Amino acid sequence: MEILLIRHGETAWNRVRRMQGHVDTPLNEEGLRQAAALGLALAAEKPDAIYSSDLQRARMTAQPVAQAHQMNIQFDTELRERCYGAFEGLLYEEITQRYPDEFAAWHARDLHTRFPSGDREAETLHEFHQRSVRAVERIARQHSHGRIVVVTHGGVLDCIYRAATGMPVEVRRDF
Repeated sequence: MEILLIRHGETAWNRVRRMQGHVDTPLNEEGLRQAAALGLALAAEKPDAIYSSDLQRARMTAQPVAQAHQMNIQFDTELRERCYGAFEGLLYEEITQRYPDEFAAWHARDLHTRFPSGDREAETLHEFHQRSVRAVERIARQHSHGRIVVVTHGGVLDCIYRAATGMPVEVRRDF
């Protein structure tokens, strides 16, 4: 079995360092270009299934791959980015000013800190890691042979990398 793990293309919020989380932002022009290039790059691959987070930035990234293979995308809410609660929609500088202690806990990779609620209740890093790994493990079990494309978010990819390499969740990134 082979799983091709792909991060969504660029959004306007990525460009200005605005926290997205579960906010459903679309790809910007550069992100659309990246998605089209991905579709071309994977045209020779023969996936057995294509999965995507249900958030539109991931859906829009997966679409050219699905079109190249005339396949449907299986949308999965478990592949969403971490929910950051009140952080969502704020620029990183705004988060540091409004929530300095919580921002420090985020950078320290504290497993059990729950950020203040916003439109949604935030996930702890521990909850997010468990959800992300569980989702990809479930997909892998459903497709024990073949090639699977999974389009998701940077945080989910970080969790999968850590699970695959045995890197502890609370350790700062080395990549």
